[in-house]
Amino acid sequence: MASLRDIKSRINSTKKTSQITKAMQMVYSAKMNRAILNVKAFAPYMTKVEEVTHSVALGSSVAAHPMLQSRPVKKTGYIIITSERGLAGAYNSNVLRKLGQTIRERHQSKDEYTIIVVGRIGRDFLVKQGYNVILDAAGIPDLPDFLDIKDVASKSVGMFADGTFDELNIFYSHYVSAIQQDVVEKKLLPLTDLDRSETKLTSYEFEPSAEEILDVLLPQYTESLIYGALLDSKASEHSARMTAMKNSTDNAKEIIDNLSLVYNRARQAAITQEITEIVGGAAALE
Repeated sequence: MASLRDIKSRINSTKKTSQITKAMQMVYSAKMNRAILNVKAFAPYMTKVEEVTHSVALGSSVAAHPMLQSRPVKKTGYIIITSERGLAGAYNSNVLRKLGQTIRERHQSKDEYTIIVVGRIGRDFLVKQGYNVILDAAGIPDLPDFLDIKDVASKSVGMFADGTFDELNIFYSHYVSAIQQDVVEKKLLPLTDLDRSETKLTSYEFEPSAEEILDVLLPQYTESLIYGALLDSKASEHSARMTAMKNSTDNAKEIIDNLSLVYNRARQAAITQEITEIVGGAAALE
């Protein structure tokens, strides 16, 4: 059995750890709330961009654009959003596992897919495992703005336009609540899911033409979808971190309680032993 000093030392070190995890829980709770506000603030912009895009793309009978048309899929592109560091529970592993399962089910070789990674954790894992990673973006802040993702989003859209891949999907963790995050796969390109029957179209006058408007509007719309997924993913990440730190704090408290019980029992046994020795010594002197 460990000595009283060893047990007391473990209790003190666990208390210090619990103080750290409690502080981190509060930090990530604040970041989660900020991230949720960012998602809500971005929603009206995304709604309006979607409305304009649908109206222009579906409202003109002569408008046609390669990003709106399906083509034979010889290679698929995947964007995956992960975090920059660990301590986020199953946040990263769930997204990476879903991507791995999808690739194994749909593709027979590396020539049939390419991966674009956002986040250092995903990049390091996928490169180490030998996946076909062609582009990555690391150093994304906890509360990103559009400029942080614009370069990789623009290059992703450009690679679809120049035929590097024929289809582009994105994997990320969708924020549902503070205790639930669901891995989502969403098709980004081509934009063949525009439904005329479910969209309220607005009539616009085009200058110079619908085709030239779409040349600018469709890439911006797709980049906005990627940025929206990043904001959603960041809310999930901070939520997962907050939950992980709360679980760590609760586990530390349980360990402290168990160690305190062991310490008190050992201390009681030591006191009993000392009393027994004193009584035995006094009896021997009589």
